Amino acid sequence: MILSMRFGGFMRRAASQWLLGLFLYAGCMQSPSASNSSLPALSAEKAMEHVRAQVALGPRPPGSETLAQCREYIVRHLKEYGYEIEEDKFEATTPYGPKKMCNVIARTGKGDKGVIALASHYDTKYMESVRFVGANDGASSTGLLLELARVVAKDRGPLDYWLVFLDGEEAFVEWSSFDSTYGSRHLARRWKKEGVTDKIRALVLLDMIGDKDLDIMRETNSTPWLRELVWSTAQEMGLGGVLSPSQGPIEDDHIPFLDAGVPSVDIIDLNYGPGNSYHHAAADTLDKVSAESLEKVGKLVLAVLAKLQKRFAG
Repeated sequence: MILSMRFGGFMRRAASQWLLGLFLYAGCMQSPSASNSSLPALSAEKAMEHVRAQVALGPRPPGSETLAQCREYIVRHLKEYGYEIEEDKFEATTPYGPKKMCNVIARTGKGDKGVIALASHYDTKYMESVRFVGANDGASSTGLLLELARVVAKDRGPLDYWLVFLDGEEAFVEWSSFDSTYGSRHLARRWKKEGVTDKIRALVLLDMIGDKDLDIMRETNSTPWLRELVWSTAQEMGLGGVLSPSQGPIEDDHIPFLDAGVPSVDIIDLNYGPGNSYHHAAADTLDKVSAESLEKVGKLVLAVLAKLQKRFAG
């Protein structure tokens, strides 16, 4: 992903606001889901287990054997949770020639009454001279999405859930409309052509959400009503301390779906390390990822899903 603006000062909230938020957050964490209290509780440790498993494979660029192993890991767990799985295979034209890629889509239903899509990219950036394991940038959002898949697998709300694990988000050389978001561009075009995008009421994209110093940016390319729903829900839950005072447009996997007419929001922390120094660097390792951050984002997403189910119940 790329930030389409200059970073401002990423200042934290005042201490009094943070303490109030912490108090409220502790209360809201008692319920695993506002939509269905019978759902299993989200486990930050299970999400972290998925992060560790991905990082243990090493770098996972598109077309690599390690990414194929990562995909097998994702599919195996999704099948254990009872999902119908589609492996959306395609060949992408890249600066290094044709590359075989594959999106993974897990569904709780056919989406006849509508769909809420949750997405993450599961590849890591190709870096020839750097051992880039992408603990945060790829693995954290994918690990959390797998845990969210477990939690909502039996949720039979008005809308179906589709969990989308996207290949080829990262640029091979330099971010551009040509060299980036291969999986999302392919899938959004395909779904638009097939009329599938008409079923999707909202798409929630997760990216780089495991940072210990969680700082979610107000991403302005996102659909305004959906972005504000996420923002207001975080405030209601006492999670205002993880919201950045900075805002601006980010180019990420939600853009192709926005272009296809799907309301989409990018939940992303692009302020990663001092001066963003861990982003696309060898320093993006497990010690920078926090189970607490995964839990906060996971609880926020579940609360947003409950509100979306209620919004589109009619």
